[in-house]
This record gives sequence, structure tokens and C-alpha cells, in this order.
Amino acid sequence: MSGSKSSDGSFARAASLPPEVHAEHPLGLTVHTLPEAGDAVASAQRTRHGRWKMLGVLAICAAPVIASYFTYYVIRPEGRRNYGELIDPQRTLPALTVATPDGAPVTLASLKGQWLLVSVAGGACDAVCQNHLYLQRQLRESLGKEKDRLDWVWLVNDNAAIPDALAPALQKATVLRVDAAALNAWLAPAAGQQQADHLYVVDPMGNWMMRFPAAMDASGAAKAKRDLERLLRASSSWDDAGRPGQP
Repeated sequence: MSGSKSSDGSFARAASLPPEVHAEHPLGLTVHTLPEAGDAVASAQRTRHGRWKMLGVLAICAAPVIASYFTYYVIRPEGRRNYGELIDPQRTLPALTVATPDGAPVTLASLKGQWLLVSVAGGACDAVCQNHLYLQRQLRESLGKEKDRLDWVWLVNDNAAIPDALAPALQKATVLRVDAAALNAWLAPAAGQQQADHLYVVDPMGNWMMRFPAAMDASGAAKAKRDLERLLRASSSWDDAGRPGQP
């Protein structure tokens, strides 16, 4: 066929051309132009810029929320200041053997595993001591369903007998006799105050971490309750009611 002869002739002529011609025109076929590398880079840059703009818009929208959380939880406005004084550095329960009112020996470390609201006074329990015992009981009961996460503790720092009249009020309290000198090395009053003037807060790990002001009245007790509620709420993810190993 004429077409075949023509094609054969074209191939024959191409084969007979010198190598220099082949180098200049390696193929006679049409090749579509491919995208240049610069175009791909520009496209990627435009995509990145678009993403950054989108993130910037989201950040602007979220800024008021972030600022409010930062102010509330970090800077903390005046109305949210603690009533109790935070202890820094915290002081861990000393390794002491103490005694129950009937003389049975126990370790002070056995109190770990619960939040503790602690008072200190001699066994005779004067008016300040009795007021503290009353406030401890009321503060614990006011916590409602969270009260089982807090124990109220009276540390007796002398050998005086505890009045029988106090027995009914102490049924839910933990009462322990502790050597006064050893106790002084752990719990300390504010400047110008006595150790028995305060209520103290100890965390479940056994660290004394807060001291409530002396001469607490009903108004102060309401503020102390808010502090305790915040502490219990903040520790709810890792602290359960009851000590480890207890049923």
C-alpha cells in the first residue's frame, strides 16, 4: 500500500540521517508541556497561607474564652482569693507513733489517704477548742455527699483527761494524743498566734498545705467551706472517699 511505502521511506530517510540531526530532533512526536516546578511551589504556598489565615481567624474568635479562663483560674479575681493561707513549702506528716484516747498505739501516717481538717488543743479542751470541734463537725457535714472524703481530727498535745461530756460530739472525730514537741515541728501557727488558734488542712498524701485564720467565726467558716469545696473539686479526678485498702 502507498501509505506503507511512504512510512517505510520516511523511516529509511530518518535512519540515513547523520547522528547530529538525531541529537537535535530526537523525536518527531508532539509532547504536551508539563507544569513547571515553580507553579507547584506557588500552589503549595497559597495553600499554607490559606491555612494560616483560617487558624488566625479561629484564634481571634477563641481569644475571649481563653482570656476568661486564664483570668479566672490563673490570675484569679479578688473575689476568688483563698480564705485559708497556703503553706509553701508543704510539710509532710512526720513518722510518729501516737495514741488513741484509750492508749492504743497508731502511726500518724495512718491518717493518709483522706483530706484532713485538723485542730490542736490540750485534753481539757477550753472554749476555743470546743468552738473548733464544733466548726470542724459543721464544715464536714456541710460538704454533703463529699463529706466522706474529709476526716476531722483533734490532736491532743498533752496528757490531760478528755471531759466525758465531749464524748457524744466526738463520735465521728479522729482523736489522737501527740507529743507536743514533735507536733510543733510539723504544724506552725501564724506570726503572733498559738498553734491551737488555727484549723489546718492536710491533703490525702499527708501534706499540710493550708492554715485557716485564727478566731474563725461563722462568716469565716463560710469562706473556709468554699476553700474546702474547691480543694475537693480540684482533686476529684484522683481522690476517692476512704483510705486505700478500706472496704
